[in-house]
Amino acid sequence: MQRRGFLKNTTLAGAALIPGMSGYSAEAQAANAQKVFNLNYAFHDGCFDSHAGKDFVDQIKFAYDQGFRSIEDNGMMGRSIAEQTRIGNTLAKLGMQMGVFVITTNNWHWNLSLTTGKQEFKDIVVRDCKTAVEVAKRCNAKWMTVVPGNVDRSLPIDIQTANVIEALRPGAEILERNGLVMVLEPLSDNPDLFLRYSTQTYLICKAVNSSGCKILFDMYHMQRNEGDLIANIDRCWEEIAYMQIGDNPNRNEPGTGEVNYKNIFKHLYNKGYKGILGMEHGNSIDGKEGELALIKAYRDADSFLP
Repeated sequence: MQRRGFLKNTTLAGAALIPGMSGYSAEAQAANAQKVFNLNYAFHDGCFDSHAGKDFVDQIKFAYDQGFRSIEDNGMMGRSIAEQTRIGNTLAKLGMQMGVFVITTNNWHWNLSLTTGKQEFKDIVVRDCKTAVEVAKRCNAKWMTVVPGNVDRSLPIDIQTANVIEALRPGAEILERNGLVMVLEPLSDNPDLFLRYSTQTYLICKAVNSSGCKILFDMYHMQRNEGDLIANIDRCWEEIAYMQIGDNPNRNEPGTGEVNYKNIFKHLYNKGYKGILGMEHGNSIDGKEGELALIKAYRDADSFLP
């Protein structure tokens, strides 16, 4: 499923009363309002629309009152300049962070392949990284997701890897100059994707050799592709700049699948992780009830301290 479509069509979760706004349940009002989480979880547009409505800014204010301090928005580059600025101003006023958005125009995120070595794809990366710099300024972002595309079965894997490294270096240089970071995401969506493993991504980041190119470690995808999550987090630690969450199977909130997120969150906390953990998943229950269940799931998984 395409990333943008997944996030548009999936109802996520959360709940509690925002002062001055009506229509929220008593249960929501009582749900840990104002209590900040131990780790920095980032919700996205749609997570709280059953309680806060469709306006993303209203959802941001609502989530703030639930203790969330970050957002992510894969489709930020597709929003109007006015909306990018409005979201950025809201985050600044509340003291919240912007997580990842996807570096993409014309959906190249899914269509190009840097493995081919073709100049046209290299040029697109440079063009879109320049555009991403301007978007980042408006919404106070630092991290941008990049996916190199599909394998080229006509080429040996080592040649494909070299092509990806060569294609990423100019884009990483642009972002590094502006204090920004592309985060490469290994995925499990289909078997044709080139980037699939955390250690493979680690190698590429080392070769690009830039503070503007790091790893996005999505625990849902990595559970599906390689497992051994805590060990692989440790192996790749110095190149990981961003993390995302999703239980497996079904890609829902923590506690609905096989991943022991409470142990993982405790491990990250003890390692001193200060970054964002993006909530890139669906929820297991629809509507307001599902939003309350989402908040409870994060409260439970985040309750690793005595």
